[in-house]
Amino acid sequence: MPEHLHFVTGRLAERALRDVLEKLRPHVDFDFSIDVLPITVAALMTPKWIAARVLPPSHTTQVVVPGYCDGDLREIEAAVNAPVLRGPKDLRRLPEFFGGRQLAAGDRSAYDIEIVAEINHAPRLSRDAILAEADRLQAAGADLIDVGCEPGDPWRDVADCVKALRDAGHRVSVDSLNPIEIAPAARAGAELVLSVNSTNRDAACDWGCEVVVIPDDFATFAELDATIDQLAAAGVPLRIDPILEPIGCGFAASLGRYLEVRRRYPDAEMLMGIGNLTELTDADSAAINLLLLGICQEVGIRSVLTTQVIPWAQTSVHECDLARRMVHYAVRQGVPPKHVASGLVMLRDLGVKEYGAAELDRLASQIKDNNYRLFAESGEMHIVSSDLHLSDVDPFLLFEKLLGQQPKNVDASHAFYLGFELSKALTALTLGKQYEQDQALDWGFLTKPEAHHRLTRGKKTS
Repeated sequence: MPEHLHFVTGRLAERALRDVLEKLRPHVDFDFSIDVLPITVAALMTPKWIAARVLPPSHTTQVVVPGYCDGDLREIEAAVNAPVLRGPKDLRRLPEFFGGRQLAAGDRSAYDIEIVAEINHAPRLSRDAILAEADRLQAAGADLIDVGCEPGDPWRDVADCVKALRDAGHRVSVDSLNPIEIAPAARAGAELVLSVNSTNRDAACDWGCEVVVIPDDFATFAELDATIDQLAAAGVPLRIDPILEPIGCGFAASLGRYLEVRRRYPDAEMLMGIGNLTELTDADSAAINLLLLGICQEVGIRSVLTTQVIPWAQTSVHECDLARRMVHYAVRQGVPPKHVASGLVMLRDLGVKEYGAAELDRLASQIKDNNYRLFAESGEMHIVSSDLHLSDVDPFLLFEKLLGQQPKNVDASHAFYLGFELSKALTALTLGKQYEQDQALDWGFLTKPEAHHRLTRGKKTS
């Protein structure tokens, strides 16, 4: 006998759930039934509330509750005497949830690209500020903290800074071409130097740490081979960085240089400084970071240098941490990084579902209470209640329409709540995101969950 899954939902999502499950039926090895509980919005269900109402068939092998059902599912299990599974928050993801494409956590956790995160203009910062920034970068996923020096007079306190970072538990690199700065930094515990070329390669043989080799002239690879040969002969561990250049300054050609270095030195460690693109491009950094780390993964570049100074790149380290896991899985499995993780889908959404005007009208005719259900679809915001369906593209005009109905339940607190939710709905319409009443908009890894405000107001689950 096949398994029998009993799906729990609310009135609003019933039709969409049936449609998804019917389409899924030929591709899964279980039968199913649907339990439509007396609540409009399934996201408001709690385990205790479900446990008192759910009635699965006797042959049920598992009960599936909505993904937004927070809390201990054992209350339901005790009531139905069957295992309970929390499904995806978006019911449209049921095909991949049950179709074998949901990845185990371990599949997404592996990576082999190291993140070197630079603290820019470190000589201008206090020691406390440097240590605090290093802690933030490490928490975001940085493996090495890069102390960014400045051209001009050598930074006399660089060794003390490196020692303080090391004492705080950080691995440290130093970003300088000046041997007067680099040598004390290396003695204090810096394990990597960015960078070495013909101007400082003689001194590099005495530092006792790994270095990043760059060409004297990026376009021609001038002195690159000579620097590599000298350091290799001296037993100095090294990584090669041909230097990524910004768009408009030779970006495409610089990508080609990474391929050329890999061709010349198939076994060499390499590094790519990706901040030259994210910091110098007027675009959100997440997708840029993912693309560049995808290149690194395929070419075998096992470390990246990034920074997060410009406002649109201020979460670059965390983005790189997510991206390196996605590209590692994609390259190892030979598949695109799609349906692997959604943390970097931030501005838009994975998809948007709409009920349609006819369904909202039908809902209004069935609702028996005067609580307001809010929707955002077809370019408009919608307010639905008992025998009421109002819509408009402008939240102020929509609220005027509501007041024109002379409602009895719109006090100052409720008006504030509706304004807050309509603001979210307008944002969702503007960006093409999914709006769910009483739920935070999905901003990927930046999402901050919200409380169920209607529940806290004491009006509830009907």
